[in-house]
Amino acid sequence: MAIYEYLCPACGPFDVRLPIGTAPLSRGCSTCERGARRVFSPPNISRTHPALSAALDRDEQSREAPAVVSGMPGRRRPRPPHPALARLPRP
Repeated sequence: MAIYEYLCPACGPFDVRLPIGTAPLSRGCSTCERGARRVFSPPNISRTHPALSAALDRDEQSREAPAVVSGMPGRRRPRPPHPALARLPRP
């Protein structure tokens, strides 16, 4: 089902839900029954969350020009043990 918008000259705009591709160019107004013409408007497409949009952009960039690694990454230094662990009993 799609939502089609019509404009009545007396009552103003109103929406009608119809199966896709079956909307006539004119239709009777839902309140006053006068002839209303169909208005073409952009579809109601929701915007993508900025974080998801950035992730999709990075994914697309990596397909076109993947990052090239020139060598092995350096070894990470081991973290020093937490001071509270020194007080625990040892077996």
